[in-house]
Amino acid sequence: MNSADKQRSIVIRDSAEARQLLTQGLWWQRIRAPKADAVRDVLGWAKEVVSSGKPLPALGFLADLGHVTLTEDWESRANRDQILAPNLPVNLVRTYEDHVLGKMYADYTFGRACDALRRYARGREQSRGLAYLLEAFRERSRFDGIELSVGVLNTLLEVQPEELLSEGFESLRLEGPHPLLPELYESLIHAARRTPEVLGPEDLFDLESRAALEDLGLRLAHRQVLRAAAGMAATLPKHKIKPMARRMEVPTRILDEDMYPVGGYTSLSNRGSIESLLHSQLAYMEPDGGDGPDLFDSMFLMDELLYYARDENQFLRRRRTFVLALSPDLVETRFKDFELPYQRGVMLFGLLHVLVKKLVEWLNTDALTFQILFLGEGENDPLANERAILTKLFYEEVALGVVHIERLARSKLPRRCEEWARRSMVHVLMVGIRPELLEAKDTVVNRLAVSSPRPELGDGNGELRLVEGDDATDCWAKALQQVLMRWI
Repeated sequence: MNSADKQRSIVIRDSAEARQLLTQGLWWQRIRAPKADAVRDVLGWAKEVVSSGKPLPALGFLADLGHVTLTEDWESRANRDQILAPNLPVNLVRTYEDHVLGKMYADYTFGRACDALRRYARGREQSRGLAYLLEAFRERSRFDGIELSVGVLNTLLEVQPEELLSEGFESLRLEGPHPLLPELYESLIHAARRTPEVLGPEDLFDLESRAALEDLGLRLAHRQVLRAAAGMAATLPKHKIKPMARRMEVPTRILDEDMYPVGGYTSLSNRGSIESLLHSQLAYMEPDGGDGPDLFDSMFLMDELLYYARDENQFLRRRRTFVLALSPDLVETRFKDFELPYQRGVMLFGLLHVLVKKLVEWLNTDALTFQILFLGEGENDPLANERAILTKLFYEEVALGVVHIERLARSKLPRRCEEWARRSMVHVLMVGIRPELLEAKDTVVNRLAVSSPRPELGDGNGELRLVEGDDATDCWAKALQQVLMRWI
C-alpha cells in the first residue's frame, strides 16, 4: 500500500478547533443549502458516528450522504438551491461533486442501500443505519477522518441552529477554511476514484436484513458466514452438479395437483370435457320450450359433438423436503481451529447457506421446502444465537415460505419426517458433533459430523468417513459437493 492509500484518523483535542471544523463543515455541503431546520439532523448523524467510536468524515460530506440517503428526492436533485459560501476552493468543490457525489448517484449498491435505509424507522434507526453505511464505505475506500469528543457535539446541539450557521459563515469569511477541511475532501476524492463499488455484498445484506442495527458480535458472525459461503460457492461448477451414482431415493405417491398438462390443442375428437367443446356446436341448441330433445342433445347422446383434443404430455412437479436437523452439541463448534479461517460453526453455517441457495437454483422446477430444525426442548436453548443468525441469513426464503426454522424435540423428529414423506420426497441431514441415528419410514438420511476441523460424512446407518481434501478449508468445500451430489 502506497502513501496515498493509507488511512488517517486525526485526533482533535482542542474543543474550539473542533467547533470551528464542524460549523465551517456545514457550509461545505452541496446537496442542499445549509438551513436551520436541517442542522440538528446533521449534528445528530455526526453524534451517532462519534458515539460508535468511528472517525468522523468532513461534516459536509456526512450531510450530503444523509440528505441523499434519507431525505433527498433523487429525481429533483438537479433543481437544488445554489449554495453560496465564502472562500471555498471552487476547483476542489467541483471535483468533489463530480467524483464523490457523482459516484454515489451512479453506484447501484448505494441505490440499494438508500432503498433499505428509507424503510427504517425515522430517528435513531435511520441514524444508526447511516453510520453503518458510512463506516462500510470508509472500510472499502479508506478515506481520512477526525476523532473528537462527543461533548463538542452535545454543546452544539444546545445552540440555536441559526447561530451555528452564522458562526460558520463568519469563520469562513474572516479566517478562510480550516486547513484540515481541504485535506479531508482530497482524501475523499482519491478514495472514491480507486474504489470500484461503494458497498460490498455483505454490507448490502446487513442493511437490507436490518442486521446493521444489531450488536457488533452478531453482525460480525453474519459477515463471516457470508464470506465462508462465498469461498465454498466459488469451488462449485456454474452448471448443475452431476448426481451421485446409485444414490438412495424413496418413491412417493403422485398427487393430482402435481401434474400439469403441457402443449396446445393438436386435433379434434368426439370425446372431451365441456370446456373443450367447439363453440360452433352451440348453434345446435334450440330455445327452451320445444317438444323433445333438440339437435344438440341428440348429437351429445350419440357422441357426435366435436371437442378440441389436447396433447397428452404431462409435466410432473416433484415435491421435495430437505430437513437440516441440528443437534444441541453444536455449541462446541464455537471454536477457532488454526487450520480454518473461521470457527467451525461459521464454516458449517456457510455450508448450509450455499446448500440451500444451490438447491433452489438447480432444482427450480421442483416444489422445494427446507426445514431447519434445532433439536431440543425446555427453556434452555443453547443454540439461540445460531438460530438468530440463520433466521437473518434466510430472511427472504423465510418470508416466501421456502425455509422454515423452528425448535423441535428430538423424539418428535421421526414422526414429523414420516408425515412429510406422505406428500413429498424427504432427505434428512443430521448435523452435530456426534450426529445421532434416525429411523424414519420413506426417508433418506445422511449424517454430517463436525467434531474436528475436517468434517465427516456418512449415510444414516453407515460409518462416518472423513472428507478428504488438500486442507481443512478444501474439506468443507468437498463435503458441500458430496451433500449436493446425494440430494440433486
